[in-house]
Amino acid sequence: MGIADDMAAYCANHTFMKKNHIRLEEVEQDRVVTALDAGPDSLNPYGFVHGGALYTMADCACGAAARTNGKKYVTLSSSFNFLHSGVEGDTILAEAKVRRRGRTTCYVEVDLTNGRGELLASGNYTFFCIE
Repeated sequence: MGIADDMAAYCANHTFMKKNHIRLEEVEQDRVVTALDAGPDSLNPYGFVHGGALYTMADCACGAAARTNGKKYVTLSSSFNFLHSGVEGDTILAEAKVRRRGRTTCYVEVDLTNGRGELLASGNYTFFCIE
């Protein structure tokens, strides 16, 4: 089974991703793109995409990117910056790239953009290998 097949199976059984309407778009070694079509249940009370939806999406994309080496990881720490508001109807993409892979930790950076190419948020995550 290749990376794309493994990741597709992993995401298909990832209840949290499904519940939050996050889907896998692209997979390659050390890189994953996830997508979210921002609907009414993705919005905060002000009509913008909820920060928690963006953070959740980023965490899922980064965790999947870390996992492209076939091992299991959990989030150890993160730093996340909200830069621009998303709105209902946006298709939001989270592109996660592994920047450093160590023996027990993996450092991943992520950018979230809307369909107009605007940068909505950016962050970095450190994962701990549990295998």
